[in-house]
Amino acid sequence: MASIAQPNIGSARQELYRRMDKQNLAPLWEVLHDLIPAEPVTPCKPALWKYREARPYLMEAGKLITAKEAIRRVLILENPGMRGESCITQSLYAGLQLILPGEIAPSHRHSQSALRFIVEGSGAYTAVDGERTTMVPGDFIITPSWTWHDHGNPGNEPVVWMDGLDIRIVQTFGAQFHEVYPEEVQPVARSEGASVARYGQNLVPLGAAAPFGKTSPIFNYPYAKSRESLAKLAKDQAPDPCHGWKMQFINPLSGGHAMPTIAAFIQLVPKGLRTQRYRSTDGMVYSVVEGKGRISIAGEKFEFESRDSFVVPSWAPLEIDASEEAVLFSFSDRPGQEAMGLWREKRG
Repeated sequence: MASIAQPNIGSARQELYRRMDKQNLAPLWEVLHDLIPAEPVTPCKPALWKYREARPYLMEAGKLITAKEAIRRVLILENPGMRGESCITQSLYAGLQLILPGEIAPSHRHSQSALRFIVEGSGAYTAVDGERTTMVPGDFIITPSWTWHDHGNPGNEPVVWMDGLDIRIVQTFGAQFHEVYPEEVQPVARSEGASVARYGQNLVPLGAAAPFGKTSPIFNYPYAKSRESLAKLAKDQAPDPCHGWKMQFINPLSGGHAMPTIAAFIQLVPKGLRTQRYRSTDGMVYSVVEGKGRISIAGEKFEFESRDSFVVPSWAPLEIDASEEAVLFSFSDRPGQEAMGLWREKRG
């Protein structure tokens, strides 16, 4: 009797689903395994962008559209598993921005937080909340949420940097705002280096309040200092088997991540080291500062060199094999995962 009734149960279920669908209802039991998988599942795929292949497109774009026209002249690094979605991981955006000599990228502000990692060229500046800072390759620069910012290039060479933004995170919460400054550039209110003098020398002005909320009050972390720190760390201790020597950029007022939604790191991988397999739940975006080598991401092999970019999806095992001493900058959505108690890693 039960075997005869079974087909009728299946038909009855489908009829139930059709009727409840009209009321915007759906059965959880039909999708439960997709919603709560045993391990992270992401459409994000491993990928590497060769800078020497991307640069000609960026320079050609520089001839066809001005920085003012484009607002921001950027080539988006689109993850091959999420084409058309303007993202490099499920939570983060990344792109390569170009500013040519004599150009200004006009001032605006938005609720999305941004970082800039300088890839090529010197002499340009970014202005944040009334203070300018000159860009040098390897510098890590922050644009805090809802701060006026513009870029200019009074120098004589093209300048390119990687943009990293929490666009998808802000979009998830439906908290996007954007405003254009009434003038092309904001007025300069403080001398260059003022933020470092106030907060970056193990000193803080008496009675100082955090100027950018949970974001670091320092918005330029110069590469020269980062590189020096890595070199001295390497003299005093053995390399971590998964990372080499890796350091985290911090907010000096809190000791936490430099940005509330994006974590940023820099690491030194010595020549000849092949790191042990490492995986974590935060998808990582990398920019190669120095060196050459090979990476394996979830078994997929790539060759990297200076100025290349690559992405490691959530929970994808990463191995780095440095044929030359390599310095890598990286960023991810780790702060949000840690705040919610979700972040997890696996070594070896």
